[in-house]
Amino acid sequence: MILVLNAGSSSLRCALFRSGADAPVWRAHVADIGNAPRLAVDGLARGDEQPPAGDHPEVARWLFGRLPAAPTAAGHRIVHGGLRYAAPVRLDAEVLADLETLVPLAPAHQPQALACIRTVTETWPDLPQVACFDTAFHRTQDRLAQIYPLPRALLDEGFIRFGFHGLSYAHVARLCPQGRVLAAHLGHGASLCAIRDGRSVATTMGFTTLDGVMMGTRSGSVDPGLVLHLIRERGLSPDAVASLLNERSGLLGVSGISDDVRVLAASPSPDAREALDLFAYRIVREAGSLIAALGGLDTLVFTGGIGEHAAEVRTAVCRGLAFAGVALDADANARAAGVIGARASRVQVRVVSADEEREIAVATGGSVHGGLEGRAARVPALAHPASRL
Repeated sequence: MILVLNAGSSSLRCALFRSGADAPVWRAHVADIGNAPRLAVDGLARGDEQPPAGDHPEVARWLFGRLPAAPTAAGHRIVHGGLRYAAPVRLDAEVLADLETLVPLAPAHQPQALACIRTVTETWPDLPQVACFDTAFHRTQDRLAQIYPLPRALLDEGFIRFGFHGLSYAHVARLCPQGRVLAAHLGHGASLCAIRDGRSVATTMGFTTLDGVMMGTRSGSVDPGLVLHLIRERGLSPDAVASLLNERSGLLGVSGISDDVRVLAASPSPDAREALDLFAYRIVREAGSLIAALGGLDTLVFTGGIGEHAAEVRTAVCRGLAFAGVALDADANARAAGVIGARASRVQVRVVSADEEREIAVATGGSVHGGLEGRAARVPALAHPASRL
């Protein structure tokens, strides 16, 4: 029995998988941790059970008391694996110390995940635990897709494009293993990934999760000169700029109303309409660059909360990608069917339910039972490709 923990900034997803099984034996989700926590079990809201109002470790301990069976291993989603980890790895003191150093690069997620690891250790001291990294899927990219045009000394120190949402994209790649796939993980955090024959070719997020497409409260890509201007001319501190770009921008900032696509779609406000239009426009612009990196497109996949449930967003994105051969079946799109492309579409268009927990379970089972160490050499994918220049 493999226990899977997927810690978000204010949420915790917990699942129990029987080794080798596609579906979990049990799955729970606690949202809005630290404020007004809400529980769902196996996809159904449970208003009769009130999670504790404490932090992630307290919620984790509470969930452990509701497990239907004792785990034999635990797997964790870790947002940032840095340069060193390009595959799942068994957790020990050295690995934990490495992951602590990466907290500044993923401050909204890494501390919560590490806290959950410690909570598992306190509860089951001898239980094998495995870290599964959102960054690892993108280590297959060519050097040119990973580096920035910065001084070489900074590149050698690790200032590169890491990319994120890798566990979600690994799930897409498992379902669409062949051809040129553009995957759109659209949720409160959003990114796109170009996948060729199951391997990441390019992605929109970079050194941090702030890069790329517009998101719920994150700006996505902005001119670095704008950031410098806010600091130099407006007198904002770096912390104030970080708060502005991470917490007060995106759909929330442009609309001035909400970061929730459902709220904006129901609003008569022109600012809400503009926020949704800009969201789709920025997705289409980034998609165009990834289609170029792929050399064409065979399959377009929508996943994540918005990708799976917001038919209006899918319509706007597909309309913008008509040049690439994308055509939507309006009926299938409204029903969020598995395949939503029109018969005449040159590109297959799919909706795939995000399932990071299953990917973690598979990786954890392989690491624990298959004896996989999973610790990568330092940046093997960044060897200088002289033959390509």
